[in-house]
Amino acid sequence: MAKPVEKPGMPAPAPRRGFPFLLVLVCLLLGAGGGAGGWYFLSRNAAAHAGAEEAPAHEEEGHDAPKRAKGSAEYVSLEPAFVVNLADGDAERYLQTDIQLLLRGGSADAVKQHAPQIRNNLLLLFAQQTSAGLRERGGREKLQADALAEVRKVLETETGKPMVEALYFTSFVMQ
Repeated sequence: MAKPVEKPGMPAPAPRRGFPFLLVLVCLLLGAGGGAGGWYFLSRNAAAHAGAEEAPAHEEEGHDAPKRAKGSAEYVSLEPAFVVNLADGDAERYLQTDIQLLLRGGSADAVKQHAPQIRNNLLLLFAQQTSAGLRERGGREKLQADALAEVRKVLETETGKPMVEALYFTSFVMQ
């Protein structure tokens, strides 16, 4: 590349400093983004475990929730998180969700014993969903009710009692 002709009396052009500055700025932004992403995923796991120890503060009116039996509440986490491809035909979309089951007077051991069958039925149910159907709250609540029915069906077939009072999504991510 040819050097620009310098005219007498004109100062020489300053050297370009935009590239190293831009490179440093991009590196800082990538580092900050990586740090924020790591913090999010690590704190999400801790929050899910902390939230499992507390019962919801209130129930919304109008839901067909079963009457609460007296007794202490026990939460069972279905781990690892459920990850499925959604049934969208136009693009690849995924659902990742964590689930907690509320038991009252039931046995967490029975849930753990039948966890493979419960997970299978829930994975099949989740894989039938579309992202459009799950965007609105009503779609997620319907999925929650359908998932609870699947869990109860498995436990009633295997143990003779539905045992699970409620099913909660403790994380729900679509991509």
